[in-house]
Amino acid sequence: MPSLQGKRAFITGASRGIGAAIARRFAADGADVAIGYERSAEAATAIVKEIEAAGRRAFAVQMDAANPQSIKQAVDEAASKLGGIDILVNNAGIIRYGVVGEIPLEDIDATLAVNVRAVILATQAALPHMSTGGRIISTGSSLADRVPDAGKALYSASKAALIAWTKGIARDLGPRGITANLVHPGSTNTDMNPADGPHAEAQRQRMAIKEYARPEDVAALYAFLASDEARSVNGTGFAVDGGSNA
Repeated sequence: MPSLQGKRAFITGASRGIGAAIARRFAADGADVAIGYERSAEAATAIVKEIEAAGRRAFAVQMDAANPQSIKQAVDEAASKLGGIDILVNNAGIIRYGVVGEIPLEDIDATLAVNVRAVILATQAALPHMSTGGRIISTGSSLADRVPDAGKALYSASKAALIAWTKGIARDLGPRGITANLVHPGSTNTDMNPADGPHAEAQRQRMAIKEYARPEDVAALYAFLASDEARSVNGTGFAVDGGSNA
């Protein structure tokens, strides 16, 4: 099992779903964790208590990913509570679907602000708190590489932008010994996309393994990328999608 003993991680969008699974896995592997959330204070607090009960330090940090000032304040607060940041996971994201001629401007602005700009700003804010051996891991999507349905162009474009961003900052930060990587989850059983939901069967039919991933399956890849074992893995993306894009 990859070890994160003594590491300090800030995970945005970590009060539920994949983000919560990442927080639990990091803590199980020895990290102290700051859990970023926007509105779900009760859920974030519950995860904090769960991690503390297992013997690790954890903190809940409120962050509005659409607000640049809130992003910097949250990163600085997480670094202050943790005593620094070794691992930044940019996991907060939103989904806005709509066919191209009907996408409202507010949906375009919101999607780019949360899914792209927030990743850039959180990364910038974390760098002063991060030293050699730091890890930046962002959450993309299997839809960044393939768009199988109409109405997903905006969301897919926002996640595809993270591919270039990750490759670029890997070059920028490599001399500092900081790596940057991207995880592309596919259909994962969360409240946003439940395995028994109305669109689940259509998604399963695109998979080579016709089974939704568990959040824990996805979190395992983040744990590896955050560990010292992944020190030579840099500037690339990894799909956890059951082979839907194979």
